[in-house]
Amino acid sequence: MTDPSEALAAAGADEPAELAQLRALSAARDRIVEAVERVVVGQRAVMDALLVALFAGGHALFVGAPGLAKTLLVSTLARTLDLEFSRIQFTPDLMPADITGSEVLDEDPATGRRSFRFVPGPIFCNILLADEINRTPPKTQAALLQAMQEGRVSAGGRTHPLPAPFHVFATQNPIEQEGTYPLPEAQLDRFMLEIRVPYPDERAEKTIVARGDDPPPPAPVLSPAELVQHQALVRRLPVPPSVVDLVVRLLRATRPEDPSCPPEVRRLVRWGAGPRAGRQLVAAARARAALAGVSAVRAEDVRALAHPALRHRIVLGFAAEAEGVDPAQVVDLVLAAADAGPSRP
Repeated sequence: MTDPSEALAAAGADEPAELAQLRALSAARDRIVEAVERVVVGQRAVMDALLVALFAGGHALFVGAPGLAKTLLVSTLARTLDLEFSRIQFTPDLMPADITGSEVLDEDPATGRRSFRFVPGPIFCNILLADEINRTPPKTQAALLQAMQEGRVSAGGRTHPLPAPFHVFATQNPIEQEGTYPLPEAQLDRFMLEIRVPYPDERAEKTIVARGDDPPPPAPVLSPAELVQHQALVRRLPVPPSVVDLVVRLLRATRPEDPSCPPEVRRLVRWGAGPRAGRQLVAAARARAALAGVSAVRAEDVRALAHPALRHRIVLGFAAEAEGVDPAQVVDLVLAAADAGPSRP
């Protein structure tokens, strides 16, 4: 494990202050988890991944069957952080202006003068839950692209900044294909992590089924200003060159045209992960290490997040579809190739 003093000294950081902030972040994580688990039962791994995306400043796509508390988890998290929360139910008739807002014509009753006024849409919040995002056409899905990448919205020839922090947590139902629109690769690439939501285990399901009234919503345990401070701390966490090398090996091993791509991956994959995937994988690894109270990113943080960071960015070819190969299996091959070290052309 990386020695905190050495890592922070190498980064030129104020050692005592940074270590205290790391301890405060780890303690805040424990308080958040405790508060959320009073409401949401049996999804600890999902919650951990959600917190990684949140403290890394990224967006996340939740993939799971209906009724697995995806919406409840996100809304409960927003309450524990005292963040403004909006939910949009994505439907085929949803228009871009229904998300971003629109210009309306106002008339002054005294002077009769007319002017346009921007009415913000539900995207102007801290946490936006895009429910069943794949049920709306690509034109409407694209309304989120600028907001997710730049933290602002353009409407009526003007640019409007979104509040900070701003996160999009989207849900997607994998078992209902009728009336759905696959997310474009450009949109998928904006999601830092794809988080798969499984069914709860037997013990957790018994607790859920036996529960009577829903528990009261939790009180805030962290303020928005404190969250922003913790996110800034995560961005300052040092990343050793060996970890950067590992991330680059992973990325290049997903690209069929790259000499380091394993033959089996080249046969199965049509398009691999780009540089944005690497940046976001490093950002997520920073958050995972910081939430654990560790002062520098470790290779184990990268390996633990390789699947949620890469599998939605890999476009499979015909051979993979014909053989029923899942992107997760491709990531397994990529991890094995990266662990073996750079191959020679």
